[in-house]
Amino acid sequence: MAQKLQAPRGTQDVLPDQSVPRLALERLARSVLEGAGYRRIETPTFEATELFARGVGTSTDIVQKEMYTLEDRGGRSITLRPEGTAPVARAYLEHGMHKLPQPVKLWYLSSFYRNERPQQGRYKQFWQIGAEAIGSAEPAVDAELIVLLHTILTEFEVADLHLRLGSLGTPETRAVYREKLVAYLRANEDRLSEEVRSRIDLNPLRAFDSDHPGTREVMAGAPLLMDELDAGDQEHFDEVRALLDIAGVSYDLDPTLVRGLDYYARTVFEFTSGALGAQSAVGGGGRYDGLMEQLGGPATPGSGWAAGIERIVLSAGHRPEPGPVLDLYVALDAGDAQGDDARAVRVTAFQLAARAREAGLNSQLELAGRSLKGQLKQAARAGARYVAVVRPGEIGLKDMESGEQRPVAGGVDAVIHDVLRGRGPVVL
Repeated sequence: MAQKLQAPRGTQDVLPDQSVPRLALERLARSVLEGAGYRRIETPTFEATELFARGVGTSTDIVQKEMYTLEDRGGRSITLRPEGTAPVARAYLEHGMHKLPQPVKLWYLSSFYRNERPQQGRYKQFWQIGAEAIGSAEPAVDAELIVLLHTILTEFEVADLHLRLGSLGTPETRAVYREKLVAYLRANEDRLSEEVRSRIDLNPLRAFDSDHPGTREVMAGAPLLMDELDAGDQEHFDEVRALLDIAGVSYDLDPTLVRGLDYYARTVFEFTSGALGAQSAVGGGGRYDGLMEQLGGPATPGSGWAAGIERIVLSAGHRPEPGPVLDLYVALDAGDAQGDDARAVRVTAFQLAARAREAGLNSQLELAGRSLKGQLKQAARAGARYVAVVRPGEIGLKDMESGEQRPVAGGVDAVIHDVLRGRGPVVL
């Protein structure tokens, strides 16, 4: 016997029962985002590797060690998308969306891929909801995006929800601060982890994310970027905070908040859930005003976020959702019929189920070859309102709630008419 195959380590099947809360989350996200003027976009599963090297940043963990990259038959390097903002920015430029009224507001629900160590609620293939607003530098854009994600997470009842908020300033501000931070890290190099030491010049801000005890002790006294904001940065950040206060969204200022992507500037934020333990992030994002230029386009401001579906569902706990009502279960009872007579029963039953769906009814057809008694039990398990039993030359209809039953004259159309009118009764 061949060895039983399993899904690759770090991946997850989404079984029918598990799809219920995910579908509820998708419906909620669509309602909230499209109600605010965001339109759905989907980008290809794979992109040119250069898009992420230029957009996400060669110094990031994502580009350095987490991407799934391969070479196609034409010798081109392509990568399974590890995140959604760079592909959306590429699509904005490629399709001339700058000609549309600005900002262009887009949202997506897609799968992404990172070759990282699996953790609670995060797999090598994972799903995210994301929203991007491109073409406006207004602080209100940042605030609106944060409020929209807050609305989705609170309405989905994510437990113990907290918002961390910070500012990275402009690239110019960050360049000045970076020199101070590098000098500080060099002065304390002997206490840092090997990984942080090796990346002092490449990406010093990532030292704030380290779990290494010595590094954490050093970073407790490190200079903070938010103390270096210039007047423009501070004014922008103060306006974002004021708008969040008006919206009633509480937050904690976090001057050490560093997103793992190089394109962020000014506002950055992250939502966490205490229900997830140490790996508590459920979603976050920020402003990325320099990204379009990195991708070869004109200077175009933008802001956005992404939130992990698996993590949201996990942090919200069990959410029972009512399934679709089964209006009609079509059963077969060919009896002793053979040949053409038995085939006629099968054809009529199939036609009845199909025509019922065309009429807007939820309909299931018996497909397992059960006895009539077994079919009636299955219909009850499925929660059917009515059961139609197709026999040679006749169809009966049973109201599963009242138990009333009788034959229906007039064939398939008459059965559908009775179900639509809420009538039922027929003798089986």
